[in-house]
Amino acid sequence: MNLEEAKGKVKELTDLLNKYNYEYYVLNQSSVSDQEFDRLMNELTILEKEFPELASPNSPTKRVGGAVQTEFKKVPHRRLMLSLANAFNEDDLRDFDRKMREALHTDCVSYMGEMKIDGLGMSLLYEDGNLKYALTRGDGVTGEDVTANVRTIRSIPLTVGEKRSFEVRGEVYMPKNSLAALNKQREENGESLFANCRNAAAGSIRQLDPNVAASRKLDAFWYYLVNARELNIHIHSDSLDYLDTLGFKTNHERRKLRGIDELLAYVREYTEKRDSLPYDIDGLVFKVDDIDSYDSIGYTAKTPKWAIAYKFPPKEAYTKLLDIVLSIGRTGRVTPNAILEPVRVDGSLVQRATLNNEDFVREKDVRIGDIIGLHKAADVIPEVTGPLKERRDGNERPFVMPSTCPVCGGPLTKVGGMHFCLNQHCAARKVEGIVHFVSRDAMDIDGMGPSVTEEFFNEGFLSDIPSIYHLKGHAQEIKDIDGWSDRSVDNLLTAIENSKNQSLERLLNGLGIKEVGTKLSKSLAKRYKNLEAFYTLGEEDLLKVDDIGPVAAKHIHDYFHDETHLDELKRLKESGVNFDYLGADTVDVNSYFYGKTIVLTGTLLSHTREEMTEILEGIGAKCASSVSKKTDIVIYGPGAGSKLAKAQELGIETMDEKTALDHLSRLGSND
Repeated sequence: MNLEEAKGKVKELTDLLNKYNYEYYVLNQSSVSDQEFDRLMNELTILEKEFPELASPNSPTKRVGGAVQTEFKKVPHRRLMLSLANAFNEDDLRDFDRKMREALHTDCVSYMGEMKIDGLGMSLLYEDGNLKYALTRGDGVTGEDVTANVRTIRSIPLTVGEKRSFEVRGEVYMPKNSLAALNKQREENGESLFANCRNAAAGSIRQLDPNVAASRKLDAFWYYLVNARELNIHIHSDSLDYLDTLGFKTNHERRKLRGIDELLAYVREYTEKRDSLPYDIDGLVFKVDDIDSYDSIGYTAKTPKWAIAYKFPPKEAYTKLLDIVLSIGRTGRVTPNAILEPVRVDGSLVQRATLNNEDFVREKDVRIGDIIGLHKAADVIPEVTGPLKERRDGNERPFVMPSTCPVCGGPLTKVGGMHFCLNQHCAARKVEGIVHFVSRDAMDIDGMGPSVTEEFFNEGFLSDIPSIYHLKGHAQEIKDIDGWSDRSVDNLLTAIENSKNQSLERLLNGLGIKEVGTKLSKSLAKRYKNLEAFYTLGEEDLLKVDDIGPVAAKHIHDYFHDETHLDELKRLKESGVNFDYLGADTVDVNSYFYGKTIVLTGTLLSHTREEMTEILEGIGAKCASSVSKKTDIVIYGPGAGSKLAKAQELGIETMDEKTALDHLSRLGSND
């Protein structure tokens, strides 16, 4: 067989195998026997080995696994992968419906009701009809490239008929029967069992060996076509139907709902049905069906306003409260924690739960030795609901809040219902401060989590934040600890060295100054450019910064006028930690956009909205999500709808993307 003949045969076999995969894994039916399917797969495998230039990354043969990977590459999402706001009861849903009716100026809104699959969020990008990559949600901005593992999920089409670029998002999950089979096998092998389908799915999709992922029999549902309007689709339910035609597996328990009464009836129906489904759901999702209205309804920093996730009432369990112990946070806050007889709550093993503060313990009348109720708040965080007083036998002991810190012995002070250890040199506070400094949103030192930090502190390798940058002097001692190898120590030291090059906003966040989080850290870094600028600032100077009030101003001022902190900062600088803001912003007071409030609408072609927002804010503009009388300029692209119309109605300046880019290219001019 020559190359041209082989090429035609490979295409024929690929089309047939894709067809049979779709029939079996999406439609739950098959027009071919297993033996015939295996014969065709074997024939294609042989051809690809004989003609390797014809072996596509999206070939059906790639579904069975592949080479072991060394790590997952991090890739930025083209568009932010936002979370959803939560509703926990009927009142929350009615409030959501009220807001939607007010935003859309109508008495009745059309929604799409969908299952909230308990799995792992995933985004797929297709270009020219081929799967290009699959990304996990990650932090919403950047995900991990798990394409090799996702290719092993047989219900996911590797090629589609749509040749235009598009992105689809959904949930990778493990069916209940797959979990049962997997746990049975793990039990026979003497391995620990997966607590629930979600943990199993997340653990499987993050295996570095695609062959392991392939063996786990994962599946996926797809629920959002990101750029539907670019494909001339303007109704969300139509976009799901279109995904069906492309061969994607969508969830057909979905339903178009008209108004709040149908929405609540859907909630009641699936609250009863949830346990009978062949997969786990932890709630329902409701989206406004009209995609064109999304921009006018708007977004918060983290969530779209046009959708909401309804969480099912948590399932409660009962167990014995063995003890109450205190934990001390980096700010000195002291929190009582319940130590529990291990119990499974909605699939997870729980041995510990927060009791918030002394008043919570007193109001609930929780005593050591009680049988207590326990549920997962928002189906995630273990929460004590209260004691079963009828089961007391007289041996229970009331909890008494100590007057001194259990770690350093210093006095505890009660402020606003919370107890605090005010000793800044308390070992517990120091450990928590180091944990925060190395965290992902701060200096992002991979491999140095809470348990490692505590171990190093107890061993004497760490004493405060600056001592992180002297850990290389303890390299051999660390290697002598069980669980540490030459490679893992080298990786940690490399991560520590790399963290010296982080931008100022991450350092500011990592210092743990009260009231200063990620957003305020970035604002301060952009404004003052260098950490040492804070040494001479008064509270009145800080009050001139947006989003800073008197409380935050005092905390920031006091931090940079404390001798202990100044000594730590001096040592950080001597270790080579960067003190400068490394952002690419070029603030020019003469630029066309400086000081103006700007709204972006439609599809931008040269940049994503997130990228354009960062550019504009970097040169001193302020970007808003909705058009109002305070808006100065609306920048629009193809598909712009109600925002552009409203701007024109209010007489607000509008410009297309090309005009905006022309202005950006002429920084320093206000022409």
